[in-house]
Amino acid sequence: MPIELNHLDSDAPEASDAGAPLVVIHGLFGSADNWRSHVKQWQAQRRVIAVDLRNHGRSPHAQGMGYDAMAEDVLALMDRLGIERAHVLGHSMGGKVAITLARLAPERVASLVVADIAPRAYGHDHDVVFAGLRRLEAGHPANRREADELLGEHVKERAVRLFLATNLERAEEGGLRLRLGLDEIQQDYEAIMGPPLGEGAFEGPTLVLRGARSPYVTDDMLPALREVLPAAEVVTLDAGHWLHAEQPEAFREAVDRFVADH
Repeated sequence: MPIELNHLDSDAPEASDAGAPLVVIHGLFGSADNWRSHVKQWQAQRRVIAVDLRNHGRSPHAQGMGYDAMAEDVLALMDRLGIERAHVLGHSMGGKVAITLARLAPERVASLVVADIAPRAYGHDHDVVFAGLRRLEAGHPANRREADELLGEHVKERAVRLFLATNLERAEEGGLRLRLGLDEIQQDYEAIMGPPLGEGAFEGPTLVLRGARSPYVTDDMLPALREVLPAAEVVTLDAGHWLHAEQPEAFREAVDRFVADH
């Protein structure tokens, strides 16, 4: 049963020829809020919907992080918003959701943009992050400085701590708390690290953006990637895994060009 996702909706621009909307799907531990600056730029050309996946952002917490369930959540949101077809963009885990959606309902996808992920299983490399988030959860920080200190006991990279801290919100009893459904995410971590779901290939127009300094989409993965996404155009940006944050203008330009062509 799909859950009702929280989302940001730019509404349609005044231009009558704006075309299909753009649906943006964040990665693990992310949220729609991470995409606000991009949404502000894109909304001049078309309607943009940035979603909070289940157990992320302001969306409800629910058991089951399988890619079929998360894709059905997004399709249900499109139905609620009256969107028949959309350009679908997903980063990392969100890219696997987008691939699954495109396989399950190709008629709903005008084009597909996959940001720095391949349709395959990955190793379990979030142990330090989970430890930091659990320490943060148990520590009940009063402010962001305390939260950063708690996270820093496990997560040494400041950029990662700043990203994780976007999941903090003010608690009713005071102080800060995580808004993530951490139990649900950790319980189904195996599914998150697994490949996207669905059968066969998505034959529609596809752009794969990858970071030159990222290990997530390497040259040796491209043959298998094209078995699932045979029409994929692969573009490499001078960035790591967080290419949309590290190279925002180049990222937006690549998406703009591709979406405008389709």
